[in-house]
Amino acid sequence: MNNNEPAGSATFLGHPRGLATLFFTEFFERFSYYGMRALLVLFLTAAAAQGGLGVDDKSAGAIYGLYAGSVYLFSLPGGWIADRLIGARQSIWYGGILISLGNFVLGVPGGPGLFYLGLLVIAIGTGLLKPNVSAVVGDLYVGAPGARRDSAFAIFYLGINLGATLAPLGPGTIGETIGYRWGFVAAGAAMLIGLAQFRLTEHYLGGAGFAPTGVAPEQRRRSLRWLGIGAAILVAGVAAFALGLVRVTVVQLADWVLWFMIALAIVFFAAVFLFGRLDGTDRRRVAVIFVFCLCAALFFGGFEQAGTTLNLFARDLTDRSLFGGFFAAHEHPASWYQSVNPMWIILLSPFFAWFWLELGRRQLDPSAPVKFGIGLALLGLGFGSLIFAANLILAHGGKVGPQWLLWTYFLHTSGELCLSPIGLSNVTKLAPRGFASQMMGTWFLGTAIGNNLAGRVGGGIGTDVASMPAAFLHMTLVGVGAGAAMFILSPLLRRWMGGIR
Repeated sequence: MNNNEPAGSATFLGHPRGLATLFFTEFFERFSYYGMRALLVLFLTAAAAQGGLGVDDKSAGAIYGLYAGSVYLFSLPGGWIADRLIGARQSIWYGGILISLGNFVLGVPGGPGLFYLGLLVIAIGTGLLKPNVSAVVGDLYVGAPGARRDSAFAIFYLGINLGATLAPLGPGTIGETIGYRWGFVAAGAAMLIGLAQFRLTEHYLGGAGFAPTGVAPEQRRRSLRWLGIGAAILVAGVAAFALGLVRVTVVQLADWVLWFMIALAIVFFAAVFLFGRLDGTDRRRVAVIFVFCLCAALFFGGFEQAGTTLNLFARDLTDRSLFGGFFAAHEHPASWYQSVNPMWIILLSPFFAWFWLELGRRQLDPSAPVKFGIGLALLGLGFGSLIFAANLILAHGGKVGPQWLLWTYFLHTSGELCLSPIGLSNVTKLAPRGFASQMMGTWFLGTAIGNNLAGRVGGGIGTDVASMPAAFLHMTLVGVGAGAAMFILSPLLRRWMGGIR
């Protein structure tokens, strides 16, 4: 037992009962997020007569990229607010309220401005909740053995993927059969259920996630001042766009945000190199983190097209009337395919965990750079399979079977399992003393850049079948080429890692 676990508390799968509180909070948050995400591009591109906004594919992709990128970008101030001001537990509570509120705003009939406001509110709420619920899991295991902590996070990760798997079958189905806005309302209601169980079982968390103590009054005032400045800038920016003082398209705005995030990453790493007082070993390790973050941006720029390119491919170019019976006359919803990636994660994670351990036992475990290379190559090969699918459509017309998307998701998920958990683990191991949290922030910044890229690239492809073979070939070459570059650089990067694998 650790100091944060209340004495005599119940257990959950052999762990403190508080883990169940966080498991279901994250389950419902991911259920809400992925249910809403499955509908976003479909709603944006649907005609007004079909209950959508009727925007073009390029603008829809830009909106998706702005939203998905902002979710990860707001995780940086979300973690800062918890650490400096209100604590992780309160951040989870207020973040969940904002997520629910934002989804309910999406469900209100109105113009694009109201809809964009709802997306912004969800992004801010997710930025408050997402990093802090994981932090509280860690707080439950202060002083616990590493294996017990790892087991807890494995259970927690299962909650994430269960929520993501079931979400498109809930809000996604409601949105495509009853009405898109009702799907958004369902996503908001799911988050409310998660909040209710969080509040009712919060006592099982013991002292985990409380607001920081011992903060000097001057430091707290300074933190509040910076928070006020940031909030004022955000409100001023939103007001400027809403009032038409700044005239810019969503595509231009997405580009501005993308370049801002890239500049932020460059400035941060430059500052660490120039002013971080690092020795030679730490400088080399930070350089490796920079390379890993670049790989993350490239990978998620392809992987997150699940919500744009692959979502539209499922809706317009995939035969969803297979299996006969009821579905022969009524196609199953396109949003269901958004369940495939988390489903593959649940099925493949035990295999990959066993596979890496088995290779390690035989002294054959690949280094982290090699695993990154494999992940990027698998991403490229996933798009390579869609080249054949697009050519089949061009040659014979009509639609293709769902096996093409299922295979693409299989390859992409395999790539994710080679890259994402390996990256998270190695960033924590490579970060110099005193820079661990900041370096983890750069990983999420790379993910944010990738999500923005996914929206921009996916919106450019849209549903233009004639351009798909060339576009998919380009993405295949980028993925496989980046993977090959990591294979070539792996001996150098391994030396810079200084024995860390």
